[in-house]
Amino acid sequence: MAIHITDDPAADQLLTDSPFALLVGMMLDQQFPMERAFAGPAKVADRFGNLDPAKIAAADPEAFSELCRRPPAIHRYGGAMATRLQELARLVTEEYDGDASRIWTGAADGKDLAKRLKALPGFGEQKVKIFVALLAKQLGVVPAGWEQVAGDYALDGYRSVADVVDPASLQKVRDYKKAKKAEAKAAATAV
Repeated sequence: MAIHITDDPAADQLLTDSPFALLVGMMLDQQFPMERAFAGPAKVADRFGNLDPAKIAAADPEAFSELCRRPPAIHRYGGAMATRLQELARLVTEEYDGDASRIWTGAADGKDLAKRLKALPGFGEQKVKIFVALLAKQLGVVPAGWEQVAGDYALDGYRSVADVVDPASLQKVRDYKKAKKAEAKAAATAV
């Protein structure tokens, strides 16, 4: 299945073709619009010349940081994300022989997949749930117990990037997140 998150055909094709690009997009998806975060791997590939984890891990940190910070930056925190991206590339290279898909294809079950993802830089509890749901819903990666790991993100609906397949679903996810933030703010104010 083709990925359609960024509304940029070339960036979406890279996400479809490269498991590392999809992993990087998920890593960048924090405090930044999701479609721009998932377009970040294409920016890196265009500027760096490729998205090879071994080459990214071995790149000069200063030069790589500048490449990521250059407008339009890959993230609002381009320098910090450049460092995190190089660390992610190093782990993928060392632990998975440069093949990011081995993170999920080699997982024994949903819990093992979650454990593997949590070991990556920038992957906290919620991001792990969302990425497990994305793998299941969009790539058909469904290890035993993935629904328990993904929690509510495994349900039908428009809760996260896992549910984005076109501009309309992106808007529905945005509306859902906005409503959740409003609920949380109202609950905090009521206390």
